[in-house]
Amino acid sequence: MAYLYENKVVTDTKLTEAIQDNKALHPYFENSFNGIKPKNTCGFLSVDGESYFIIPKIVKTDHSDEINLDIFIYMLLYAYDVQLKNEDLQQGESAKEQFFEVFIRMFADGLLDELKRGVFKQYITLQENLRLLRGKYLIEKNFANFYHQNLYCEFDEFSMDNKLNRFFLYALRTFQKVSSYPNLHRCEAMLDEVSFFSVDLKRLHLQFDRMNSRYEKSYEIAKMILDHLVPLTGKSGKQSFAFLFDMAEVFEKFVARLFKEIDPVTKVQYQESFADLYLKPDIITDNLIIDTKYKSVRNRDELAAHDKYQMFAYGTNFKQKNVLLLYPKHHVDVHEDLKLGVEEKEISLKMRSLDLGYNGGYEGFVDKMKERLKGAINGI
Repeated sequence: MAYLYENKVVTDTKLTEAIQDNKALHPYFENSFNGIKPKNTCGFLSVDGESYFIIPKIVKTDHSDEINLDIFIYMLLYAYDVQLKNEDLQQGESAKEQFFEVFIRMFADGLLDELKRGVFKQYITLQENLRLLRGKYLIEKNFANFYHQNLYCEFDEFSMDNKLNRFFLYALRTFQKVSSYPNLHRCEAMLDEVSFFSVDLKRLHLQFDRMNSRYEKSYEIAKMILDHLVPLTGKSGKQSFAFLFDMAEVFEKFVARLFKEIDPVTKVQYQESFADLYLKPDIITDNLIIDTKYKSVRNRDELAAHDKYQMFAYGTNFKQKNVLLLYPKHHVDVHEDLKLGVEEKEISLKMRSLDLGYNGGYEGFVDKMKERLKGAINGI
């Protein structure tokens, strides 16, 4: 197992060749003067039987690789509300080496438990050419019916061949290409009457109600895995794939959930239109608008002009005098106060950093982050 760092040049020849040969990886890496490096991307790659972790550079100690990997995994679990069993969290290096497999196992086990309670069925409308009348007789289609002994009918059927189960079947078959976990096959066997279709994840929209809400968690986990799974072509015939995350997305979701647990009335990704202007701050509390920025900033001089405009627009349109830019601590603690605008349009902009460094267990990490976050915004 090899460790790489985000925004640092890849020195492993085998991995460099794999990145060059797989176009699906190109959006996650960039060519610099010195070579190829990840673009604010962290996660796991399996290339021709070799495992690689891309991790954030948060702490510098004698065992910084292991600690930084722990922090990344903890952030990921918390940001996406992934509930692992205690034994999974206590497996140490074994769990890390099977990082992707842990998520697959969690999805398959959870889905299998729900399927055993009963496969989700719902009424779907079908049109078929039948020997006997069933449901509604379709007059126009029967005029053009060349099979005169049959009747075109439209009817409702209580079936497991619905959109939700088709999504699960697609996920199960996709995961079987990169994992041999037995419960994936057991789940598929229980969906034997479901038609297989490829799923366009960008257009996917499923609604949950009291009839299928028990499947929502399985859906969320499967969707999260599919969104970040990148199939790769290897040279040895062994399974090759990547499981990659944009750290800006992870940091945003991580901080948003911290705020939500600290203050339940917090609004996350709340969008509102102001004439032709659509604004969507990351986090809105009773007295503060927060936007997370996953980048290295030391002081106000390094604050991008468009970030100032963005926060000024949030403050003036949402009529909130206090706005905050929150960064992860990289080099130094960021603690700057700025004034944007004048007189009645003046907005108070704060710049703060959150120290993500921690060497301990998952629960302790979450508690410590809540404590530090409260400290970072104290007095605002």
